Amino acid sequence: MANREALRELQSRLASRLQAARTQGVQAGWLAVESAGRKYLFPLSQSGEIFPYSATQSVPYTHSWFLGVANLRGGLYGVVDLASFVSGQAPAQRSDAGRAESRLVALNQLLEVNCALLIDRLAGLRNTDAFVSSSDAPAGSPAYFGSGFTDATGAFWQEINLQALSQQPHFLSISA
Repeated sequence: MANREALRELQSRLASRLQAARTQGVQAGWLAVESAGRKYLFPLSQSGEIFPYSATQSVPYTHSWFLGVANLRGGLYGVVDLASFVSGQAPAQRSDAGRAESRLVALNQLLEVNCALLIDRLAGLRNTDAFVSSSDAPAGSPAYFGSGFTDATGAFWQEINLQALSQQPHFLSISA
């Protein structure tokens, strides 16, 4: 019970910080998330609302990374398992504890794609000061990969350009 309250509190703080970043010009540039053990950065200007993981209505004859559709605050959103989409492998089974930490991050409405990405864990907000080095996207990486960043602990964070992702033909073509 305490874990749920702590997660709700974290989500509430992140939501208020996201709103403050958009309206007040706070230096945070990315929403940091984790999925399948990898660390990703979503540009705040391309990220939308954050929702608790909820059951999806499956859609037949779609790729395994497309989990179905969900009603999020009255809107119908396609739900994509980020780790499965990036890796090209079937989605991993999540434990009850894993599902409790999982979140759906909607793409910004300005991208005009009603989609939410399933991630395993929120890791807060980051700006360039949080990293000690940066590099170009690895050779052969998808077009939606932006720069890579290394933090003080040596952890690598991959930026994902959500606008570029939302325009990828493979991302838009959910049929198997």
